[in-house]
Amino acid sequence: MIKILSTKSKNFEKKLNYFLNLRKDFPESKLSIVKKIIKDIQTNKDKSIIKYEKKFNHLKRFKNKNFSFSALEIENYIKRLDPKVKKSIDVAFKRIYFFHKKQKFNGFKFTDKYKNILSYRSQPLEKIGVYVPGGKSSYPSSVLMNCIPAIIAGVKEIYMTVPSQGKNINPGVLYAAKKCRVKKIYKLGGAQAIAAFAFGTKNINKVDKIVGPGNEYVALAKKEVFGRVGIDIFAGPSEVTIVADKFSNPSWVSADLIAQAEHDETSQSILITDNENVINNVNKFLNLQLKFLPKKNIVSKSFRNYGIAILAKNLKEVTNIVNLISPEHLQIYTKKPELYLKKINNAGSIFLGGYSPEAMGDYLAGPNHVLPTSGTAKFSSGLSVYDFLKRQSIIKISKTGIERLGPSVINLSKYENLYGHANSVKVRIKKR
Repeated sequence: MIKILSTKSKNFEKKLNYFLNLRKDFPESKLSIVKKIIKDIQTNKDKSIIKYEKKFNHLKRFKNKNFSFSALEIENYIKRLDPKVKKSIDVAFKRIYFFHKKQKFNGFKFTDKYKNILSYRSQPLEKIGVYVPGGKSSYPSSVLMNCIPAIIAGVKEIYMTVPSQGKNINPGVLYAAKKCRVKKIYKLGGAQAIAAFAFGTKNINKVDKIVGPGNEYVALAKKEVFGRVGIDIFAGPSEVTIVADKFSNPSWVSADLIAQAEHDETSQSILITDNENVINNVNKFLNLQLKFLPKKNIVSKSFRNYGIAILAKNLKEVTNIVNLISPEHLQIYTKKPELYLKKINNAGSIFLGGYSPEAMGDYLAGPNHVLPTSGTAKFSSGLSVYDFLKRQSIIKISKTGIERLGPSVINLSKYENLYGHANSVKVRIKKR
């Protein structure tokens, strides 16, 4: 079911990189479409939003009053929500909030020997826009993961958009948004929604930062508007890497690989082990479990195009491969997972032991599920409270401070041929 690579084979690393790079490039045609949409909305605002919503959602009618949900609409949809689902959202909210509340920013302030006062503080962003997918995927969990860190950071205004025109509305998404005190929920989707958040229109509030997952068009649009507004990460398709050994339950490993693959046809599931029997047994269970899966076709396509099993020699080789992949999700399902953990630097979120499937992290373990993909865990981290805070340094130099330190500033300024800098200090200190 999934292709097998061995570290003993010739050009192993080249073959591995081939599979890892398959999902990284977006077609130029899609980028061209996104750029056109963004430019159009920047110029024509709401008129263009209506045009694209009609075009992409095949709507005959669309008016300005349909841009956002009314309070009555939200209440009516929430009434349809299964009480069990509502209770589960409540549990998830509580756990995610508790975890992120621990991410308290500790500023500092001190006075040095020259009586200069130096400090470092944080201030929350004022407005953020949260994009929540619609269509194939509509997740209340995405609402919680993106909004809760912002709430804790102190963001005053949280706006949300979920593609909803002419589609069934997910009441769980609206309930989660209400629980997160979202100020307004728009019904828009795609690149046009991202552009509207970035530039603002008569009906859409301009924001300071845009967060949340989406399809290729959404991801490209976020990348294009970055600089005018902040974004969380440039996210690609989701992925998991599972490290297993002879003590791992192959049925559980198979279930976890499937769980990741059912997200999307472009999701990537990777198994790494030093035991060939593990790969053979996992493949057997994949075939068995797929027979009863509603999203069998999506999973099969994901495995066929991007799924791989890697046979390594030992622990060192396994961990080296993990660091090379730098996966979004890493499950270390071995007898002694901590031994592997010590040697791993690159991963978005790490799950230890047989009772820690990645699905727990997706919903309510507590840590955020918005994570770096496509190898970007080498240099970036998952969404957190820090993403909604601006860190600021504050400098108050004393008279003694500028007199004692100023000469060094003057010397360095002149060395860098910045005489204006030197003079701005020189005019403030006594001539020597």
